[in-house]
Amino acid sequence: MRAAPLLAAAVLAGSLVAGCSSDADEPEASPAPGAPVSPSGSSEAPTGGLDLAVNEPVEDRVYPDVGDPSVDALHYDLTLDWDPEASVLRGEETLTFRATTTGDRFQLDLGEPLEVEEATLDGEPVEVEHDGKDLVVLAPVEADTRHELALTYAGTPEPTPAPTTRTDFDSTGWQTTRRGETWTMQEPYGAFTWYAVNDHPSDKALYDFTITVPSPWVGVANGELRSRTDEDGVTETRWHLAEPAASYLVTVATGPFLVQEHESASGVPLTYWTREGQAKYAAAVRETAAGLDWLEERLGPYPFDTLGIVVVDGDSGMETQTMITLGDNDYATSPEVLVHEMAHHWYGDQVTPRDWRDVWMNEGMAMYLQGVWTAEDTGTSVEQVMDAWAVEEPTYRAESGPPAAYDPRTFGEGNIYYGPALMWHELRERVGDEEFWAMVRAWPASRDNGHGSRDEYLAWIEEQTGEELTAFFDDWLLGETTPSRD
Repeated sequence: MRAAPLLAAAVLAGSLVAGCSSDADEPEASPAPGAPVSPSGSSEAPTGGLDLAVNEPVEDRVYPDVGDPSVDALHYDLTLDWDPEASVLRGEETLTFRATTTGDRFQLDLGEPLEVEEATLDGEPVEVEHDGKDLVVLAPVEADTRHELALTYAGTPEPTPAPTTRTDFDSTGWQTTRRGETWTMQEPYGAFTWYAVNDHPSDKALYDFTITVPSPWVGVANGELRSRTDEDGVTETRWHLAEPAASYLVTVATGPFLVQEHESASGVPLTYWTREGQAKYAAAVRETAAGLDWLEERLGPYPFDTLGIVVVDGDSGMETQTMITLGDNDYATSPEVLVHEMAHHWYGDQVTPRDWRDVWMNEGMAMYLQGVWTAEDTGTSVEQVMDAWAVEEPTYRAESGPPAAYDPRTFGEGNIYYGPALMWHELRERVGDEEFWAMVRAWPASRDNGHGSRDEYLAWIEEQTGEELTAFFDDWLLGETTPSRD
């Protein structure tokens, strides 16, 4: 999720990387276009290869009006053309999906400003109804059959209000700057503001993107950059995401980006995308490699093929899968936020909560890992970091509710970060370092490309540790007041 509320910035003062001075060298210009992808631009995987993205979608317990469990999206092929002068997005989308129920219609999410111009299902024209964000396709489907929905749409995307009281964001989805640059952050929902989607974390899918913008601008998205061409005043980039992602983890950004190439100690290819004139942030994000090395020592090999950072005109940060989206400010590009968002690639991206009631599963562990990193980086103890966080935790819990039963109007507040982080530290002291870190490392690998819920996660921890922990977890996750710490 977006970087934690700014208590973290105060507690972690002094831990910013020393190499972020404003007089750092500008990054080199983007490399020459790479080799082209297949002529269609779509996924190289045959239809059978989409089995990796088969899920059992559910209705959300917190935000039931978004997403529909009757659709299991397998692959989105998105061709997006952005006109920054007119603020018009033209999209061509091919969605391969599995119907999970039998009916005479099915539903996706699509922002109202975007108008569907043409729709076909398995090559045949179909009618759609578009009321608000609900896009209903009037065509019969049978349970457990696979289909291909093709849409052409256009319009001026608008972000959607966010169910939060935070100050660093109040809307989600497609964002457009005064200069026509664009970026997306969409947790807990908002992907529907720019494409037709089953906008729910229980439904992961594979993605391919083709993005066109006026040169010298460039489009950035998740996954591996397969090709880049600059012809007739238009830049086209093609991106391929090889492992399934939830819609809230998808990102697209357009603007005058320059790219740096880097590599982690373990050989993970790294790219950093910053806009012209942002040498300070271009230098700051080069701490990604060191942060990834640190995380791999504790969590095991990075679970994806590539990792990138794109710095946008925002205030926060988001663990968008394989292409982290960061705001252009000192806090969002700081080493602790880089560590936090990278930690989510194990806790949140590799294994994803089945619905939004369990977002604490993402944030608690990412926050705890951030705290452990901070202690090492600043030469303090983890206990001191936890003591500092514990001062404000009761206030967050009182204002927004327990971490696993939060007020839906306060999504992403400190209660889902700091309480679970303190809980993990208490568990570490209870079971010992060796058992704790073995557990932390094993959970994401045990659910690779999958999902988890509170009940199955906690049962799994009890099995791993041999401890009866029901009361311990209930107190920390569901208690109205903060448990006492040992």
